[in-house]
Amino acid sequence: MNAVLEARDAVVRRGAREVLHGVSLSLREAEAVALVGPNAAGKSTLVRTLAGLLRPERGQVILQGRPVSQWDRDARARALALVTPEEETPPALTVQDRVALGRYPHRGPFRPLTREDRAAIEGALAATGIVDLARRALETLSAGERQLAALARGLAQQPRVLLLDEPGAHLDVGHQLALFRILDQARAAGVAVLAVVHDLPRAAAWAGRMVLLDRGQVTAEGPPDAVLTSPEAARAFRVSVRAHALPGLPHPLYSFEEPS
Repeated sequence: MNAVLEARDAVVRRGAREVLHGVSLSLREAEAVALVGPNAAGKSTLVRTLAGLLRPERGQVILQGRPVSQWDRDARARALALVTPEEETPPALTVQDRVALGRYPHRGPFRPLTREDRAAIEGALAATGIVDLARRALETLSAGERQLAALARGLAQQPRVLLLDEPGAHLDVGHQLALFRILDQARAAGVAVLAVVHDLPRAAAWAGRMVLLDRGQVTAEGPPDAVLTSPEAARAFRVSVRAHALPGLPHPLYSFEEPS
């Protein structure tokens, strides 16, 4: 299956520092990919590069067969949504109005919401379980509730590609389980989903493929179990990882040990 989003040998510099060193990565339709790696590996930079917010110094990012740099902003937002932990939004905005911004690329400026727009907004609020927060101002919400509102905005865009940078940030365990169920539903509907996940066991249980980024390079990718127990993961996280298969459990349990 052809990639819906692809980085080809992308080199990205932030100021004087080269953060990504020739990264290649592909994402296919209806695929769930977990992007993992140690702190300062370049994960957020890679996600923003894939979203077209950062331009590679060398290499390129291809969205649906065309360089992402050639897409105008609204067309790109109809195809691709980015969700980050702390989105810049006026704090007095209500949750419903925040989610409605996800429809802007579909309707343009100064046009009223259509029936289709309202259905997308209501569906996104329901999917994220925040219907009862719709009329609340963002400034009155907890960090976790704001994160769910950001996800709802991304879902309301109805994109083909959904990129998430630490979507579980600020969420308790119950909301994290709900989050990955929501992402599974998006994937089942044909959306390609890539998420930066720091909780390695949860990433392994959710993703069909895992990509390990270390020091600005992809050092391993493939089935999550294989990536987590690889020598590359041991070097990146400075721990040894062991998978323990137990009868009746759909996924292995992992143990993490400091190297001797």
